[in-house]
Amino acid sequence: MVLMLHTHPEHAPRLQRGERILVEPELRVDEFADSFGNRAARLMAPAGKLRIGYDNVIWDGGEPEPRIDGQRLHPIDELPNDVLPYLMNSRWCEVDRLSPMAWDLFGKTPATWERVQAVMDFVHTKVTFGYKYARMNKTAWDTWYERKGVCRDFQHLAIALLRALNVPARYATGYLGDIGAPPDGLPMDFSAWMEVFLGGKWWTLDARHNTPRIGRVLMARGRAATDVALTTSFGPARLERFLVHMDEVADDLVTPIDSFKPAAVSSVSAPIVAPTLSAA
Repeated sequence: MVLMLHTHPEHAPRLQRGERILVEPELRVDEFADSFGNRAARLMAPAGKLRIGYDNVIWDGGEPEPRIDGQRLHPIDELPNDVLPYLMNSRWCEVDRLSPMAWDLFGKTPATWERVQAVMDFVHTKVTFGYKYARMNKTAWDTWYERKGVCRDFQHLAIALLRALNVPARYATGYLGDIGAPPDGLPMDFSAWMEVFLGGKWWTLDARHNTPRIGRVLMARGRAATDVALTTSFGPARLERFLVHMDEVADDLVTPIDSFKPAAVSSVSAPIVAPTLSAA
């Protein structure tokens, strides 16, 4: 199995303890960096039940993400070479197929950050969210046609439309709690969002929520969801249980854990975010 469960190296310096993936039964876990700079791991799973877990605490400044207002849209000839792949087709984002619709809908918008925001507004308002709409082979075109999906489908559609408009966009996944936002009452899951290249840098955007959030924790990024699958099994596997927590801890710091038991709590005075995962 290949696992994409670590915090991204860019966020790792804010972690309050060392990272390790917990597995039962105890197995050798080898770590490596993939071609997108994500921290990944691999293990040889034995026959029978396997339990995988992760738990940590990360510092967060508590401020909402910056907006893209006023950021410059680059012509293609100005883009760095390493950004160009994020203009291309990828498995779940059919840029060529969606290009005519993208230009029909957004070709008359200003060639500025406002074009990007118009795409985000469109996907946010035209696609209905629901876990019952999820399926493993849904593409951006399918989401365009069905107008229903989960967070990854929102991002795939927005990414494909932006790439069709010559705006570099890439897929991201990680933790997103309800800090500073009303709870939606749905079970917590890993979250998908996206990043767009404007004004010489990458900006975090989210077609599902379409508003700056607090405490987002990046795990991995790539061209689309297939590049950042949380687990990839080379053989038959059946998921029995899946549990994700990502909570604000205002004045307490969770101590390191040595098992899957709930961790004890000690006191500090700073806002922090505690992401945890337990899956069987």
